[in-house]
Amino acid sequence: MISCKKAALICNKSQYNEATFIEKLQLRFHLVVCKTCSKFSKKNKELTYLCDKAGLNSLSEGDKRKMKEKLQAGAE
Repeated sequence: MISCKKAALICNKSQYNEATFIEKLQLRFHLVVCKTCSKFSKKNKELTYLCDKAGLNSLSEGDKRKMKEKLQAGAE
């Protein structure tokens, strides 16, 4: 069985359709056994729904790249 830490990671990946089929199966099994992670998963889904409903936008890939470059340049 996977750890709660890995379950949380898979849960987050699953919200953005980045989890593999095997990871989703592992998560489902873990959620049946672990009520704490089950609650986390439910709250995570609610948060994603509310963010989608609010129409929140994120930076474009180009803007993200520029920001990352600036941050790396400032760290040097």
